[in-house]
Amino acid sequence: MAPSFDTLSEQDLHEEEEEEVDFSDLKEQYEVKLEEGLDTFVVIDGLPVVPEESRQKLIKFLLRKLNTVGHTSEDAVFMPINDKNMSEGFAFVEYETPEQAVAAVKQLHGVPLDKKHTLAVNKLMDIDRYGREGRIDEEYKPPTIEPFKEKEHLRSWLGDANARDQFALYRGDKVGVFWNNKSNPPENVVDRAHWTQLFVQWSPKGTYLASVHPQGVQLWGGPAFSKQKQFPHPFVQLVEFSPGESYLTTWSARPIQVEEGHPVLTYEEDGKNIIIWDIVTGKPLRSFVSHDLTAGPSAEGEPKKKVQWPAFKWSADEKYVARMLQHQSISIYEAPRMNLLGKTSVKIDGVMDFEWSPATVVREGVKQYEQLLCFWTPEIGSNPARVALMSVPSKEIVRTRNLFNVSDVKLHWQSQGTYVCVKVDRHSKSKKSMATNLEIFRVREKGVPVEVVDSLKDTVINFAWEPNGGRFVAITTGEAPSGTAVLPKTSVSFFAPEKKGVSAGNFKVVRTIEKKTSNAIYWSPKGRFVVVATVHSQTNFDIDFWDMDFEGEKPEGEKDLAANLQLMKTVEHYGVTDIDWDPTGRYVVSSASVWTHSMENGYNIHTFAGQTLAEHPTDKFKQFIWRPRPPTLLSKEEQKQVRKNLREYSKEFEEEDKYAVDIANTAVVETRKRVLNEWTAWIRREKEMLAEEKDAYGVPEDVDSSKQAKDAPAVSEDQGETVVEEIVEEIIEENEEVIG
Repeated sequence: MAPSFDTLSEQDLHEEEEEEVDFSDLKEQYEVKLEEGLDTFVVIDGLPVVPEESRQKLIKFLLRKLNTVGHTSEDAVFMPINDKNMSEGFAFVEYETPEQAVAAVKQLHGVPLDKKHTLAVNKLMDIDRYGREGRIDEEYKPPTIEPFKEKEHLRSWLGDANARDQFALYRGDKVGVFWNNKSNPPENVVDRAHWTQLFVQWSPKGTYLASVHPQGVQLWGGPAFSKQKQFPHPFVQLVEFSPGESYLTTWSARPIQVEEGHPVLTYEEDGKNIIIWDIVTGKPLRSFVSHDLTAGPSAEGEPKKKVQWPAFKWSADEKYVARMLQHQSISIYEAPRMNLLGKTSVKIDGVMDFEWSPATVVREGVKQYEQLLCFWTPEIGSNPARVALMSVPSKEIVRTRNLFNVSDVKLHWQSQGTYVCVKVDRHSKSKKSMATNLEIFRVREKGVPVEVVDSLKDTVINFAWEPNGGRFVAITTGEAPSGTAVLPKTSVSFFAPEKKGVSAGNFKVVRTIEKKTSNAIYWSPKGRFVVVATVHSQTNFDIDFWDMDFEGEKPEGEKDLAANLQLMKTVEHYGVTDIDWDPTGRYVVSSASVWTHSMENGYNIHTFAGQTLAEHPTDKFKQFIWRPRPPTLLSKEEQKQVRKNLREYSKEFEEEDKYAVDIANTAVVETRKRVLNEWTAWIRREKEMLAEEKDAYGVPEDVDSSKQAKDAPAVSEDQGETVVEEIVEEIIEENEEVIG
């Protein structure tokens, strides 16, 4: 897991890389040198052809667009008229500064003027440079087509014959990518020193591995992890991918200072903190100043304001990206043009937070396309707190819910967008006690009904939905004493819907486990299995492995619920700081990072049922992250067929596992035999040398022992009967379990 802004040390933020990143190829490709005098002019193509009397009207209409990126006037727009008193469909425009001209090219090129006309904006010097006399041949020559060069397969790891998964390991100054080999040592794919300066991060579908340097971000991929893309953002500290890997957001605390003639960055990025990049082209789409850094100083006694990350949040289909100006508005931009949706931000007084639905939701009775966004506002004066669902692009509020006595709210979307849980921390009228209600919006149902779960009497400190399912886990606690290192006692509650035919019923508590210290919830990416753990603790290190669909006998009181809860195993990992499921839901890694403490750092690999397969103590261990997988290509029917025939597949996999164990045992026997042969040969040579030395110095020797040493037969590979090692396997207990 990549570190957050809070966990980065000053050394991490300002540490210089030993070898600078080479941007010479980008500089050669994109370098533009402005010529003095004409660098404030742009040429606008794609304009309507109008008669001379309509020219001024068209210029005024055009100025509405032109003045959105800079400042110009009617006198600074020259629109030629031909012999027929008609315009030519283009115009020359002068801006006040070269920076405004560059901004016009970047932001207005390709923008529709009306339904029939699209603007094409270019720098005047570019046209003069590439189109002046002598640069273009009078006779047409077809372009030269370069020979096809096969590129690296960026998803080659998915073709592994054993369906293994990869992971990235950051320790010391080295970053490596490895194959997971269960209980055997991991197989190295690549291992490099100084590969990153701060941390590494996989893209959401596993295509790229991002490394972070003082000069910017680099993306690596392919079988050999060669350099694929680079994004020059000086002193970058945080990065975030869009859900479909089309865009990348980078942030730095220091405002960007663009040097003249930079190959990629322009004057528009100067002084900004955030850049949104197009990953395919490697070019910036738009840059922004961080709201948090421009805010005024905090009042005395208030905690210092922290950077909101991710600063920009993407819709599920990547068509929209939004950011919030806290207490004021939400700005929604359309990708890839990055223009403000509807030309205005959505004004929302007091807005505190918002979240997009992680999937495109089709609500009952709604036929038009939409993306859903949920936000909340606190109590202001006599107005209650409010949670609302907004439909985008219409910006229509489709559901609201008023809340009272609110201290804080957290928004939790279910992975398919079926539900959104609003965790409401409420205070009593005296504000001396706290409790939590869960307000669950059933998004896909008509009218978006809201179910209130008020069976929790304490404060919820953690909440997590089951991926692709309708169950959830909540951890609650009473008011913890402040200023103590001892963890408060917590309760872990498992919830599931009642069985009601096709549709899900109300959410009920399956079981509550009391007197725990657990504070973290980690669902398997495939659902069903969940790990509840105590992390970042100095005294407790429990990791509980739960099965929500246990196939044994179901308690009488839980028969009406869509769950059968069973604790499979509890393990301990001293100093555990992070827990990560592999993308298939087969393995779990618990790790202790030096970013948090320096005691017994390393990682352990467990099965989904809690069996520890391997322990890997690692000096200066920092980060372990599984490589994500893209969504499956199998249809729902094909997936059902796989589950139906799981017993047959299991037999095949068990045979392969047994064969792998036999191969491993054979390798061990051969290794031991080789070592024994080497030892016997060494003993024979030493005895022969001793006998020769005694003979040279005239030292009497035991004739029988010397003769025995010289006549000792060598143990060769052919004499397998000399050393026999027998492995006896005894089956103590045999159980068969089918996982649906």
